This record gives sequence, structure tokens and C-alpha cells, in this order.
Amino acid sequence: MPKRSVVNGEQTSAKYHKLKKVDDGYIDLQRPPPKVPVKAILLASGLFFVGSILIIVGALLLTGYIDAKYGDRTWPVLIIGALMFIPGAYHVRIAYYAYKGYTGYTYDDIPEFD
Repeated sequence: MPKRSVVNGEQTSAKYHKLKKVDDGYIDLQRPPPKVPVKAILLASGLFFVGSILIIVGALLLTGYIDAKYGDRTWPVLIIGALMFIPGAYHVRIAYYAYKGYTGYTYDDIPEFD
């Protein structure tokens, strides 16, 4: 049972929590809107789409739907596609969630290019 405290002769049961220790002097309405890192989002989108295409082409080469004159190029295409797809998909997902306003996702999580 939670502790009860006496305030002005009345018993109250209040739940307390600690305040944030970081105070930058702004209230929520005074904060500037978040800066959208457009270049980083465009790069992430490019990595995502090119990586997706390379993975699809590599999978088609691997399964034999595309006749490969040089079969030794299948695995490098798949590996390079995966290396491009993974960071691109990760940053595009963060940008999408930040745009939609999900809690825990901000544009600050995406590195900026100056």
C-alpha cells in the first residue's frame, strides 16, 4: 500500500516522479521545429533502392532465371546489395517513424552531411 501524506489536515495519496535534470530554458512551444536532414534521407533512400535491385538481380542469377555468362559474379552482387540495403533500410525506417511522430524516433538519429 502506498504511503499517505497529510496536507492541510487532509490525507492524500499522490504518486510522485522525478523531474528531468536537463533544463535548457525552453518550454515545448518555444522549441524550434526539428531540422530534417534531406541529404542523408536521399542517400539512405538511394542505398535502399539500389541495394534492393542488386539483391533481386543476385537472387535471379543464383536461381538461374537470368543466364549468367560469368557465374562468379553472383555472390559479389548479393553481398554488395546486402551491404547497401541494410543501412539504407535502417535509416529510411528511422526517417519514416520520425516523420510520423512515433515516440523515441527523431531526425537527430540520422547523421547529417554538412
